[in-house]
Amino acid sequence: MVLMLPVAGVRAERGSGYKKPETAVPGGWKDPVAWRRVQPLEGLPRGEWWRVYKDAELNRLMGAAVAGNQELRGAVARFDSARAGARVARSRFFPDINAVPSALHQRTSENMASPFPLRGLSYEGWNLNAPVDLSYEVDLWGRVRKAFEGAQAEAAGAAAAMESVRLAMQAELAQNYFRLRAIEGEQAVLDAVVGLWREELEIVKTRIRAGSGSEQDEEAALAELESAASQASGLAADRVQLENAIAVLAGVAAPEFRVAARAGMPAVPVIPAGMPSDLLERRPDIAQAERALEAATAKFGVASLALYPSLRIAGNGGFMGSDFGNLFETISRQWSIGPTVSLPLFAGGRNRAVQEAARAAHEGALAAYRQSVLTAFADVETQLGQAKLLAEQEASQSRAVKHAERAAEIAAARHRAGTVAYVEVLIANRTALVVKRAQQVLAGRRLIASVALVKALGGGWQQTMPVVVPEQTADPASLPPAKVPLLKRVFGRKGEVAR
Repeated sequence: MVLMLPVAGVRAERGSGYKKPETAVPGGWKDPVAWRRVQPLEGLPRGEWWRVYKDAELNRLMGAAVAGNQELRGAVARFDSARAGARVARSRFFPDINAVPSALHQRTSENMASPFPLRGLSYEGWNLNAPVDLSYEVDLWGRVRKAFEGAQAEAAGAAAAMESVRLAMQAELAQNYFRLRAIEGEQAVLDAVVGLWREELEIVKTRIRAGSGSEQDEEAALAELESAASQASGLAADRVQLENAIAVLAGVAAPEFRVAARAGMPAVPVIPAGMPSDLLERRPDIAQAERALEAATAKFGVASLALYPSLRIAGNGGFMGSDFGNLFETISRQWSIGPTVSLPLFAGGRNRAVQEAARAAHEGALAAYRQSVLTAFADVETQLGQAKLLAEQEASQSRAVKHAERAAEIAAARHRAGTVAYVEVLIANRTALVVKRAQQVLAGRRLIASVALVKALGGGWQQTMPVVVPEQTADPASLPPAKVPLLKRVFGRKGEVAR
């Protein structure tokens, strides 16, 4: 029998309990850049995606973060908890068997209430009991199975949430690392500029001693030198801040953490974007939203079955007596076993309200799933556009650097020849400094954008937790005639739920 929700594209069923919702998937990305059509590279790491940057220090930091990041440890603990919850739900497929032995020494009252006169009689002695209790719910309508399916989906969702935390942490670390390297690139530019200004200052002093320079030129050169030194100090402060942020991600105390400085940044790798439909399998946040939808579907099924009768089998067996010597003899045996049926007759509308709440939760989970898919498509489309535009911008900036350096060389030569004022040298050098720093910033932004694209594409994540789908439940038409009217109370025509 199939339970149809009045929501297009998704069905809740009493059998499998869940059908993946249909989602409109675009045929391709908006911007037809050539590298988005590239086939997956041979040997492209799927789990350790950051290795495509071929940066040994980044690899080391990622290893430390995976081992020591506290948010990731919390996500792993939540996954372990959800997985244990699934095992708890699975245990309800089996009977509960408990041994509850007791030994009581008692005396009855001579004045206790009695249907016949006691006349001063009382009893004092042992009451020994060694029973074994059994309780088992017969899963007539799939209530236990539905609860297990929901717990399984929640465990799979916790696994996807753990992967989301892992991917977000790794992406943040990589982006902070590339920001730090970009700052080091700016520092290298400023260090070179400071060296040039020192040389210019010596030239100005030499010209002053020769009588062809002015004190104003010297003060201007000193001002530019101190300004560059001040900017270098600001960049050093920014680097310390980023280094401490990386320490937190790596799970290391900031005073004990260092990232060795170095010159240069890794090249921006080619990251094949694939087709939009790949996102539905690669992004852990989409998987998490889908598992939440699956769990909500199962909970809706459980809530719907609250209107059905439940059947439990209870049993008790063991030994009872007043003397330890003959407690386990045949004459001390006792047992009882029998079914208990619970049929909901009146609950003040509670069961219907619970069902409507579960239906609303399901519709909310469906909307959240579709929103996560739309967000994923927009995220990748944005990052693809960013990657293309930043590459074009960096190429233009590289040409600007060449022109600015050439202009600064020409201004310095003309000043030495005495054909232009020193202010021309100042302007040309300031321009060269600005464009060189901008080039380093753009190089860092391209690396950061490539990490954002990897994150938008789901990194190297792949679904590893299988979802067990139980066998299909029989259709209502195949059930005995006596059961069909009860089913029609909950299930409408052709299995649809009536509002």
